[in-house]
Amino acid sequence: MNDVETFITRWTAREGGAERANYQMFLAELCDVIGVKRPDPAGADRDFNDYVFERAVRPRESEGGTAPKRIDLYKKGCFILEAKQSRLPGQKNAIPGQLSMLSEEPETLGRRSVAKGWDVMMQNARRQAETYVFLLDASHPAPPFLITCDVGNALELFADFSGTGRAYGQFPDRKGFRIYLEDLRDPEIRQRLATIWTDPKSLDPARESARVTREIAKRLAEVSKALEAGHSAEDVAHFLMRCIFTMFAEDVDLLPKGAFTQLLADCVESPEAFVPLVEELWAKMDEPERGKRFFSAFRTHLRHFNGNLFKDARAFPLGREEIGELLAAARARWTEVDPAIFGTLLEQALDRTERKRLGAHYTPRAYVQRLVDVTVMEPLREDWRRALTRAEAAKEDGEEKKAAEIVRRFHHQLCTTRVLDPACGTGNFLYVSLELIKRLEGEVLETLARLGATESLGLERETVDPHQFLGLELNPRAAAIAELVVWIGYLQQHYRTRDGHPAEPILKAFRNINFGRHEGYDAVLTWDGYPLPKVEERDGKRVEDYPNLRRPIWPEAEFIVGNPPFIGKGEPMRCALGEDYLRNLWQVHKHINESADFVMFWWDRAAEILQSGKSVLRRFGFVTTNSITQLFNRRVIEGRINGNSKASIVFAVGDHPWTKATHDAASVRIAMTVAAVAKEGVLLEIQHESGVDTDSPNIVFKYFHGKINQDLTFGVDITKTTKLRANIGLSNNGMLLAGRGFVLSRSQAEQFSGMEEHFVRRYMNGRELISGKSSRFVIDLFNLSDAEVRSAAPKLYQHLLGAVKPIRAQNNRAAYRDRWWIFAEPRREFRPALNGLQSYIATTETSKHRHFQLVPGDVVPDHMVVAFAFSDAYFLSILSSSYHVGWALRAGGWLGVGNDPRYSKSRCFDPFPFPDPSESVREKLRLVGEELDATRKRVLAEHSDLTLTGGSTTSWKS
Repeated sequence: MNDVETFITRWTAREGGAERANYQMFLAELCDVIGVKRPDPAGADRDFNDYVFERAVRPRESEGGTAPKRIDLYKKGCFILEAKQSRLPGQKNAIPGQLSMLSEEPETLGRRSVAKGWDVMMQNARRQAETYVFLLDASHPAPPFLITCDVGNALELFADFSGTGRAYGQFPDRKGFRIYLEDLRDPEIRQRLATIWTDPKSLDPARESARVTREIAKRLAEVSKALEAGHSAEDVAHFLMRCIFTMFAEDVDLLPKGAFTQLLADCVESPEAFVPLVEELWAKMDEPERGKRFFSAFRTHLRHFNGNLFKDARAFPLGREEIGELLAAARARWTEVDPAIFGTLLEQALDRTERKRLGAHYTPRAYVQRLVDVTVMEPLREDWRRALTRAEAAKEDGEEKKAAEIVRRFHHQLCTTRVLDPACGTGNFLYVSLELIKRLEGEVLETLARLGATESLGLERETVDPHQFLGLELNPRAAAIAELVVWIGYLQQHYRTRDGHPAEPILKAFRNINFGRHEGYDAVLTWDGYPLPKVEERDGKRVEDYPNLRRPIWPEAEFIVGNPPFIGKGEPMRCALGEDYLRNLWQVHKHINESADFVMFWWDRAAEILQSGKSVLRRFGFVTTNSITQLFNRRVIEGRINGNSKASIVFAVGDHPWTKATHDAASVRIAMTVAAVAKEGVLLEIQHESGVDTDSPNIVFKYFHGKINQDLTFGVDITKTTKLRANIGLSNNGMLLAGRGFVLSRSQAEQFSGMEEHFVRRYMNGRELISGKSSRFVIDLFNLSDAEVRSAAPKLYQHLLGAVKPIRAQNNRAAYRDRWWIFAEPRREFRPALNGLQSYIATTETSKHRHFQLVPGDVVPDHMVVAFAFSDAYFLSILSSSYHVGWALRAGGWLGVGNDPRYSKSRCFDPFPFPDPSESVREKLRLVGEELDATRKRVLAEHSDLTLTGGSTTSWKS
């Protein structure tokens, strides 16, 4: 403590000195006080200057000039610190434009008054630090913290744990982000600063809040499990949501502190009292007249809550054990619950099929925030910077009232900004949007306070609240959870940015989720009478009709952000949605190709709104499957964002983990895209990722600034390439069987002899191609009629009649049903190119490693194998070359949970320009190709447990 007092006394000067002369000494001594190592001496090699004063960074080319800029104090992976030193106005070295402070000397050593001019100085320091984040070398990730320092007076802390460096906000909140010198007397403050120096990511609130949230969800799951046998899932869900809010209200003193927890403790001893006590409590919370809100068990009048949550509320009888689970949940720190993941976990707790995976499969909040930051907060922060610049100019001109009015107008803008999630689920995107906007509101209110305005001057009548956060959701239970999540999140942020309780009623029926409807809301398709079809009798037959098919209304909003459902395309969509729904969906969206993923219907609608002339929409951002870069999805983007469009992609990550990975569930890979009326943007490419199985994953990005191509690449736009005539008809995917009964084991194949043996051919799928081992066969009756098959191959016909026809009879395509003995896609146009070849080249369509090899000409390739009609090893050398493999990786994109590269024939082969070398060069390449193919096959033959990629074959070998 003596060292702290000496430091405070030494640096609390009555008059400031020169910033350059003092800040290094001040910060070095601060390191001593908080118990961390002082900065290292700076070296000539900038790459090794990881913890130094005056760390050099190069300006961008667009800024002009080449002279390096310097960060006052920098520690890699920890913080950027910018130091200033305020001066008492009217004395030597006072900063230009600084207005008069109060004339009194500070009453407490180490805590100077907050001057209005000082605000300008610290705002400038923060902007400078934010600029430096993007000037760091690619190997230096955006640090979690920015620190602004008024030498001899205070530090201000700003944090961004998302890893993008685009979302720094007051840390830990508006009430605690500023640390005066006198605050260093508090050991907790010194420890916080020391942790910023040594282990800053441990301060990420998501780490502790995720743990607390999981524990609570597990408790609620036990109660749900006990109730679901005797009550409907919806009734159980609403009962638990009322319990949840009551626990939260107790923790923030909206109910008497500890009173509900004590009520539950009493009910553990007397379970029969639970229902009457809880129902009376909830009835009182819903009562509009104060005189009727006296609750005898708490011995006080309650606040008015309303909002329909407690209207006609029912409680269910519970045993001691279940009440004990509620009691344990009530004792948790509800102020630390993370609404960003709470909704998902609660939905899992209420779903008996999902309950076994509770807490193991959800989206970390950092991933959600990454998209919300760019979609919603980046434009709002830019608006705030412009407003601050105008307000500062007004202050310097002596117009303090005008400056305050500029800030108030921006506050009004914040309070009227709407965010829509058209597939909101349990509300995680809405909550994160609300939290970040509330944090920005805290900065605005802090600025108003510095300008002399008080929050009592009308500001309590206008605040950022749930009415601005709009959601559409098909699942009614998820929609109800979303509404609860947004309210809990709002109240959490209210207490972090303001003093006192919100005005009553505490909860308001804003109708912000599904327009206030209690049923689900389909965001992409509706009709008169939805969700039921209109049934009519036509010619004596029952016919279902869907009158007035149309796209549903979306609420008007300045920003759209979310995570539409990942169903995929084709058969997965058909299974999930049904044939009638899918047919109607395509009818309403005739401009979207039928091969597009379901998620693209949301992307298309938002893009249309963005480009409509009267729309207020500024940006939209969606999470999609990473197959958005594939041609069938890219066509949707091309239809909305093309050379004639004012809009473009302004932010993209083509490959990003999504759900938390566990030992039994791989991390799903996704893409993020944000579109706006602009021409250039930022593309993020992951350089390193770790901890994807934790609540605080660490992802390091490389940034590219400029025009983002439609395949989410930067630089040359290879999507503009076209197929070459020389390549037409030389490559195709293999046979699409659409019936497992076509495939035979070796023992099955040996049962067919004579004429029928000619129709049984060797067969190979992608995994067999990689392993070099195939012991399966396929029945290939291409070009034969039904009668010809019965005559020439009666045994094969009988086999397919039982093994394939019943499956094909259920297929929606008439051609597949009618010609059930033929492969669904027998590749009529491509077969002639393979006829007569002793061998052809093949590769797997989707594989982590891109390999090509020669395959015997009599082998039938599966549809997940891409075949090339070349038997010449010269072409094997060209296809295996780094030029072609590199081209294929860039052109083909990625697919699947494993994020494996995909070889798309139309994008990788058709446009590829094969060289035309001399015959001598061809011969050399031919020999190299033959040697490569022979070596691979020899090694595979000698090592039965290996594949082309080096892995084991034992888990799938036929």
